Formats: sequence, C-alpha cells, structure tokens
Amino acid sequence: MSTAPATVEDADAGDVAAALSDAPFVRIVAAADGDSLAASGVLARALKTRGTPFQVRVDAVPDPIPGEDDDVVLGIGAGADGGDLSIAGATSASLVAATAARELGANSNPTLALAGIASAGRPLDAGDAASLLAEAREGAAVDRRPGLAVPTTDLSEGLAHSTLVHAPVSGDPEAARAALDDLAVGADPTDEDHRRVASWLAIEATASTTRAAEAVERVLRPHATPDGRFATVEGFADVLDAVARERPGTGVAIAIRDGGMRSAALDAWRTHARAAHRALADATTGRYDGVFVARVDSAPPGRLGTVARLCRDFRSPEPVALVVGDDGAAAQSVDSARLGDAMREAVRAVDADGRSVGTGTRATARFENAEVSTFITAFREAL
Repeated sequence: MSTAPATVEDADAGDVAAALSDAPFVRIVAAADGDSLAASGVLARALKTRGTPFQVRVDAVPDPIPGEDDDVVLGIGAGADGGDLSIAGATSASLVAATAARELGANSNPTLALAGIASAGRPLDAGDAASLLAEAREGAAVDRRPGLAVPTTDLSEGLAHSTLVHAPVSGDPEAARAALDDLAVGADPTDEDHRRVASWLAIEATASTTRAAEAVERVLRPHATPDGRFATVEGFADVLDAVARERPGTGVAIAIRDGGMRSAALDAWRTHARAAHRALADATTGRYDGVFVARVDSAPPGRLGTVARLCRDFRSPEPVALVVGDDGAAAQSVDSARLGDAMREAVRAVDADGRSVGTGTRATARFENAEVSTFITAFREAL
C-alpha cells in the first residue's frame, strides 16, 4: 500500500483529482467493462497532459496491486477496491473521471466519456452527462439519428456483432445480410432505411421476453459521430465493453490514445460478439424460483459477463440470470439482489482459492475444478 493519507472508497471527482494532482506515479486497476475502461482512459489522458507517469491494468476479476513508496493506486469499477481510493460504487465511473479530469486542468475527451456512460446503461441527455453531450454537440462531434447503435457504417456487420441486443441474426453475418436484403436496405442507407431496420429489430429481439422490449432501446436511436473512430457513441461503448473483456491490452490502447488500434478493437468486438451470442444460443438452461441458469462451455470470466447480461435481458423469465462455465461464472439481475455476496458464497463452496467480485446487480467469478451443480445450488441458496 502506498503512503497516501487514507483509503477512500466510492471516491467522488474531488477526491480523485486531489489524490492524483501530486502523485509521482499512478496505478489504475479497472474492471473489465466499457465504463471502467473509458474512465481509466479519461484519467490516463489527464495524467499524460500533466506529465504524470501511470500504468493501467484491466481485469474481469480485478485485484488491485499495492503501490510502492508514494504511488497512488486507483480502482475503477466493480471489485476494483483495496487501493488508495476507488470509484467502484459510482453510477458511471466515466462521469466521475470526466469531472476529475476537468478539475485536474485537462480537457477530457467528451466522446470517450459519453461512450463510457452509455456502456454503464445511463442516459446521455440527463443529469451531469447532458453537459458532456452538449459539449460534444457544440463541436459537431455528435448528432442523434434514427437506426441502430453500431460502431461501423456497415449495417450488416453491426447487426450481426452488436452485444447490445440478442436477436435471431446475432452472431451470424450472413443472416444479417440476408435480413437487410429482405428489407431492401442498400449500401448507403437513408434515414428511412435506418428507421425500417430499427423497427424490424425491435420486433425480432422482443419476441422472447417482456423485458427485452425495454432492453432493446439501448441499440436504437444512437448518437452518431460522423468524424469519430466509430460510427456512434453507443457503438463505441459496445466496442469498449467487448474489448475490455476480450483483449484488455487492446482496450487500454484504444482508451488512452486517439490514433491506431481501431482495426484490432473491431476484430476483438467481432470475436467477442460471435462467441457470446453462440454461447447463449447453445446454452443448457434451467429455470428456478427467481433464477434462470445457463450452462455454457468454458469461457473467460469477462465473456461470461456479456452472456449473463444478454441472458438477463433477452432470454431470462426470472429477475436473475446466472451463466456458469467450467472455470468461471457471471450473474446479472434486474434489481439489486446481493449478487456479489451470493457469488462469493458460491465460490467458497466449490473452490477455496477461487475469487469473485460483484455488486448487488452483477457479479463475476473465477474458479478451478468446481462441481457445477454444487456451485449452482450454493448460489441459489445464498440469494
């Protein structure tokens, strides 16, 4: 642990700015999700502007490493605690980071921060996020339009690989292209084409559960970024979340600098999306009182988190979705349901050396040689 005065949990922007302003070296440990990754990028850019050396690490089950001497260790996102301070409890870590960056005298990247806020599932036109959106609009960087929130101008690619929605064409580029052909959408879609695709997807994606009708809104009516690296803010958010979970090193590079790595990030997004949609489609499922369980093949914990979110929103008739692989698990709930505590107790029941992190609404675990049925029973009993 560093020699910082005290550990500050759920730090606000003022706490973060004060801790980083005179730090000789900053270690940022971020959870593997789009909001935490974007927040780490916003703060890393501010530190770079000030000439402060830093290190950023992203992990689906983070374990902040102690600093040395006068280093400051900052945790961002669920489970990223134990350092000198954390913004793990923030509604959107990116919003806290953007405010802290301004207090540090740095001009934050509004599009990056907005993508992080969108990844956290927060509205961009309400509360403190609205000022960032207004700043981006003043610079002609953002313009809301009809259609789908995807990161590329190729609608078929976006439709097939978006992890904001789970539909019959998800994970299948050929099926996505065929659907667009049936809708008579050309290579250069008009606003009317965008509306038609959005309406079609809204119907296709909401046939399974009533919850899907609300969840599908995340992929509709995006904020376009014509001159940005990615076609929409929400599409950028999707890429950030996927790359944080699939290839964290690439994610850090995308977050801390504007040039390069776009192709690598999109490749990670495609890989992550295909794997997540396939896992959900092929999962063995079981319904219990309050919990919907999906048993999948072995997968990294970060990928399981995406499967759990999609399962909760587009497959699960219960408020809690639990996805279990051979050596990890993830859970997501509609409302606060002490998932972090339940996951910790379930891991303890099957692997004394396993580790989990979580909040009331989401949790992720990594373990070895676990009896899956025992884990599932322990999780259900702990809720």
